[in-house]
Amino acid sequence: MANLKTVFMGTPETAVPFLDFMCREHPPALVITMPDRPAGRGLKLTPSPVKVFAAARGIPVETADNSAAVASALQNVKPDVAVVVAYGRLLKQDALSVPAMGCLNIHFSLLPAYRGAAPVQWALINGETETGVSAFWLDEGMDTGPLCLAKRHPIAPEDNAASLMSKLAAFGVDILDDALELSAAGSPPRIAQSGKPSAAPLLRTEDSFLDFSRPAAEIHNRVRGLALGPRARVYCPAGGRKTLVQVLKTSLSPAGAGGAPGTIARVERGRGFIVECSDGAVLVESVRPEGKNTVSAWDFANGLRLKAGDVFALPCAGRADGAA
Repeated sequence: MANLKTVFMGTPETAVPFLDFMCREHPPALVITMPDRPAGRGLKLTPSPVKVFAAARGIPVETADNSAAVASALQNVKPDVAVVVAYGRLLKQDALSVPAMGCLNIHFSLLPAYRGAAPVQWALINGETETGVSAFWLDEGMDTGPLCLAKRHPIAPEDNAASLMSKLAAFGVDILDDALELSAAGSPPRIAQSGKPSAAPLLRTEDSFLDFSRPAAEIHNRVRGLALGPRARVYCPAGGRKTLVQVLKTSLSPAGAGGAPGTIARVERGRGFIVECSDGAVLVESVRPEGKNTVSAWDFANGLRLKAGDVFALPCAGRADGAA
């Protein structure tokens, strides 16, 4: 079995376990990542997690924020395979054509389902009970290239975006290992995607506002899907003003009182507060008030003296810009 000359491309923390695996099994000749970005209150230029990891292990690193820059970096190495995990930019043919076998991308869905930047989040928001990881060969489309390998993975009822992403990262490392073994053998699969495609676009702040006029399961699933940000949020009625509050954890509740959507059915000591939805209710268990630390929903409700009959503003009424 031939040794592969590899390059690794990635940017966020999600990509680090894959780079760690590559360092152990297929050491990359180069790591390519996005340029340092301003971060924190002081907006200090901060390197990506992938850059920090690679630098600590003495791997050459280049930053590139467009396809032409990636192509130039790849030309200096001429790898057999470039492994791409959450790099952050679409690549054009100038970069895709440099590696002898191509650019092998790891995507956290069963393609063609959930093409885009947030497949894990949207799978949860949509209430899926199964997802998977795909290793596929990049082309110029958005996650449209031929598959090398794909495997299914269940979604547990208690999963949120953070826990599911952690599970899929570990699962995905094994899939990458298998895909690289197939590549090293000299004839990796290239299977055209089949089935109905769906989109998983980047989540925006306006996607995070909870609308309690929707079914309880939809509210609960949106909270689960937004666990990596932007966090689910509502405007809370407190002291005659609307306070913006992130909702971090919920569960489905059979204990609604049949009131109007957005109404607090009751506050439960030590547990949180129950909010009416269009067909049932959710128990809010953990929150983070704007500019403050995470607290239990019970402590939050107790501190603000929330009570049955208080009403959370629906998105159109609650947001300053009026967006849904």
